[in-house]
Amino acid sequence: MNGHRVIELFERWAKPTLAMEGDPIGLHIGTLNKEISRVLVTLDVTPAVIQEAIDNHCELIIAHHPPIYRKLKAVDTSTPVGAMIEKCIKHDIAVYAAHTNLDIAAGGVNDMLAQALELEDIEILTETYSERVMKLAVFIPETHADAMREALAGAGAGEIGDYEHVSYSMKGQGRFRPAEGADPFIGEIGKLELVDEEKIEVVFPTSKKARVVKAMLNAHPYEEVAYDIYTLDIEANEHGLGRIGRVHDMNLEQFASYVKQKLGVPFVRVTGDFSKSVTKIAVIGGDGNKYIYDAKRAGADVLVTGDMYFHTAQDAETIGLSIVDPGHHVEAIMKQGTVDYMTELLKNEKKAPEFIASTISTEPFKLI
Repeated sequence: MNGHRVIELFERWAKPTLAMEGDPIGLHIGTLNKEISRVLVTLDVTPAVIQEAIDNHCELIIAHHPPIYRKLKAVDTSTPVGAMIEKCIKHDIAVYAAHTNLDIAAGGVNDMLAQALELEDIEILTETYSERVMKLAVFIPETHADAMREALAGAGAGEIGDYEHVSYSMKGQGRFRPAEGADPFIGEIGKLELVDEEKIEVVFPTSKKARVVKAMLNAHPYEEVAYDIYTLDIEANEHGLGRIGRVHDMNLEQFASYVKQKLGVPFVRVTGDFSKSVTKIAVIGGDGNKYIYDAKRAGADVLVTGDMYFHTAQDAETIGLSIVDPGHHVEAIMKQGTVDYMTELLKNEKKAPEFIASTISTEPFKLI
């Protein structure tokens, strides 16, 4: 499968529009203009990970943490970063980064962590993105109405909450007279025609407009299609950083042990009263220092996040929010999670590449 097609499908899940401002996501090294048979999924790009990609004959690496976070003035191959870039290019390995867009995406890193902790009633912690809803109204002969509804649904129109294929229809008559030069599907040149038609209405988020219109035009039998599109004063597709949910009642000490077990870490750092009962849990992958007040406003008893700073932990104590810090590296959950998601997504695609989870631990800290 062509590399552009692989990333096109991946970005239907981890949409670039979801990324936080300034986040350097996207292609970092190499080209996508080639065939891809194997993809290595990793948290970080390191020399060991690149060698793993070489050993597994992977043409593409999808990483969570961008390997080039700040702009380079030069590619000096005597430096560690330059040497990694050189090695990828020599072995024709492309490197693509999906960072905060993968954190935020439904089913992405924060959902993976929330599910690993078996949280219930999961909601977004901090909304960062939403989009307007649009409505399409198209007029079509009754004979083609069912095919049109299927085409629109296949393009992602008519999804409302947990419901799919949502549409509204109204029957009526269409009138038209083909002029000279027309090639009418129904009717004759110069003769007024009356056709039994249906007006089909569907809603969709603005990001799907091009796909929905293309599907509508392809499914319509008429040479000139009559349709309306307008924007509604409704927002949909809310996305955001972090998740918040509930666990069965336990105290903080028990919950800290529970996090260790569920996230498979050797230790956690904890702030707060160990005997305190905790039920409402916020979780955010990576560095969640900025979000202690969001967690508190959302009613969380505990925030599970990594890289907690000393003074931020003190601030959290002051506002009555406990912290359980299992480390930044728990985001490595994205490796197998991404493999599973993409394998399922591409199962019906011809020549779909194999996705492989990196076995290299990029955790820099050791216990003594």
